[in-house]
Amino acid sequence: MKFKIEKETLLQPLQQIIGAVEKKQTMPALSNVLIRATEDAITFTATDLEIELISQLAMIIDQPGEITLPARKLLDICKSLNNNAIIQFSINDNKALIQSSKSRFTLTTLPAADFPSLESIDNVQSITITQNLLHDLIDKTAFAMAQQDVRYYLNGLMLEVSTNVLTAVATDGHRLAYAKKEIDYEAVDIKQIILPRKGVLELMRLLNNSDETVTLNIGTNHLQIQFNTIQLTSKLIDGRFPDYNRVMPVELDNIILADREQLRAALMRASILSNEKYRGIRLILRKNLMLLQAQNPDQEEADIEVEVDYNGDDIEIGFNVNYMLDVLNVCDSTIIQLALHDSNSSFLLSYPDQQDAKYVIMPMRL
Repeated sequence: MKFKIEKETLLQPLQQIIGAVEKKQTMPALSNVLIRATEDAITFTATDLEIELISQLAMIIDQPGEITLPARKLLDICKSLNNNAIIQFSINDNKALIQSSKSRFTLTTLPAADFPSLESIDNVQSITITQNLLHDLIDKTAFAMAQQDVRYYLNGLMLEVSTNVLTAVATDGHRLAYAKKEIDYEAVDIKQIILPRKGVLELMRLLNNSDETVTLNIGTNHLQIQFNTIQLTSKLIDGRFPDYNRVMPVELDNIILADREQLRAALMRASILSNEKYRGIRLILRKNLMLLQAQNPDQEEADIEVEVDYNGDDIEIGFNVNYMLDVLNVCDSTIIQLALHDSNSSFLLSYPDQQDAKYVIMPMRL
């Protein structure tokens, strides 16, 4: 294998696929990137056996071939070279020679045949949507995913496909984030899949807020997302996601309307003196007034008043301030609506003028 390439041209695909390379691994090949060069294209592949990332470049190749190289070392070498540098690759006697100007590097290689690949996808359903739609859907929900929960089905994002609607739901058992988008798709039946946390984070890293399209190929055990020159394949979590409709609170007769940015700033101030471990804050509701109280084991206290639109019952309720801030950080509405029944019930956050995103936060005892 032999080819020449500009530093910036090589850097982009390496940065795109590096997220699939595990720093700690049991198989030597998993720390490598598979480089496969044909006469008019070159592909870079990385995998940790849970996700697989492939990036492709169209270019003229002097001598086709395939080999695997240490991925992070190759990326670091590329980053260290001068801007606009021309890099020459050649493979001889199971060694990769990388040359650029007065710099010369020799890397060990492993045969391409030793590189593992994910199993093929079966029973595929394909959906084509814009990147900004998918980015917004995941951005509004992914923060509520659990981390290393024994209920493994919570350690990911649930995607539900039905006719003309794509829904995303995440929960860690203490809060729930729900968002939906209209799509152009005729579904035979409602299908749910759970994309694991790492697949979600890599997908968010690759997506942008453009009108460019991506294709979601949903299989029995895998989800494959096809960009223009990138392909992400992820195993799915085999489990049944909780019925999110049953979690949505009902009989919400106490409605609060608040300025999102004012509420967010008040919560940030109150959180400074909250318990660092439990992050609990007391919310006291009076007519057109919300009082936020926080205290910590050092007997320090914070009292923050926020003017709101509220004419319901007098209520006191405790909650995790980080959960509320996570919601307000992804909201794009000027006004946020909070609804609850009493001091022992979960409360529902939403946009007053639209119903495409909802958030449930359970109360906590202080």
